[in-house]
Amino acid sequence: MNADEQRAALVAALIEKGSLTADWAPSVAAVPRHAFLPETIWVDEADGDHECNRSTEPERWMRLAYSDLPIITQWDDGAEGHARITPTSSASMPTVVVEMLSDLDAEPGHRVLEVGTGTGYNAALLAHRLGAEMVSTVEVDAQVTARARTALRGAGYAPEVVCGDGALGWGVRAPYDRIISTVSLRHIPPAWLNQTRPGGVIVSPVSPLFGGGAVVRLTVDEDGTGASGRFTRSSAFMLLRQQRYEGAPVDDYLPGEWPGDSGQSWTKLDPEAIGDDWLAQFACALALPDVFYRRNGFGEGWTWWLFDTAVTSWATVDSTPGESRFEVRQSGPRRLWDELEAAYHRWESAGRPGYERYGLTVTPAGQTAWLDEPDNPLR
Repeated sequence: MNADEQRAALVAALIEKGSLTADWAPSVAAVPRHAFLPETIWVDEADGDHECNRSTEPERWMRLAYSDLPIITQWDDGAEGHARITPTSSASMPTVVVEMLSDLDAEPGHRVLEVGTGTGYNAALLAHRLGAEMVSTVEVDAQVTARARTALRGAGYAPEVVCGDGALGWGVRAPYDRIISTVSLRHIPPAWLNQTRPGGVIVSPVSPLFGGGAVVRLTVDEDGTGASGRFTRSSAFMLLRQQRYEGAPVDDYLPGEWPGDSGQSWTKLDPEAIGDDWLAQFACALALPDVFYRRNGFGEGWTWWLFDTAVTSWATVDSTPGESRFEVRQSGPRRLWDELEAAYHRWESAGRPGYERYGLTVTPAGQTAWLDEPDNPLR
């Protein structure tokens, strides 16, 4: 099949899946996804991220361009001369792209800000439906910005493309009816609230510190100072660069040798039960927004290290295959494993609620996650 036939097949598959709605179908049918991809791409095909170059594998490259798969387009913020470690820019999975556009509920006449231009494909879809003059897109990486601008121009679309800090939004053309982020966040930036009109909508992936991730759809309050809304679906996006979190080294928590001054206890909950469940991680992460973990292998098992961002407390839990109980060590004013275990059991007791039962309220003082209703905060 040629590119047009493959694009038509992708549109049909997305419609059959129930992801692509009638209002966005003409844009997906019109905008050539392959025109926004670089010559070399990487795709996870079951056994790792495999490189594909258009000049040496043109048929495979084009097939991947119109597959319902995310495509990596940059590693390690564009650094060269070393082994690839972390993907830092991509073309999102088409299913996710169209479902988030559906969440956005943008209509002709709406002014939209996109944060995270990436390849430019999403901005092209917005420009096709809303008109290029209604769309601004911000990208932090100068190289990615330049490539997207060129691709957009080559495909016949001319939204405003800005190289800048997406966390600051783009106040020049505010207020916006809609803001959509194609990068994930720990916290919704205050600038986005200030730049969205009252009653406007913000759609963004959220990746809590502990793990998991989901897309949230927020409606800005009538006074413009806050926003609230529910999560709509799971997500796994690259983080906004300004919100990446490294965490302090272990020695800042534990001077000297493990187990230090920690107390010993035991648990029947295998931490791998949390780690193997994206939704469980997400639910626990919302309840414990200032806790993160590291995971080290030993023998056939894993040691989970839990830390708080205030650098006051830590815990370890050893997950050993075949065991019915697991050793816990905890130190500091907080008992981090006890808190995590309690959050997990609350999630179980609530019937293992899915993403759509969780929500987020954002105010100038910060953000609060909740279950079912805003008056039922998780902490």
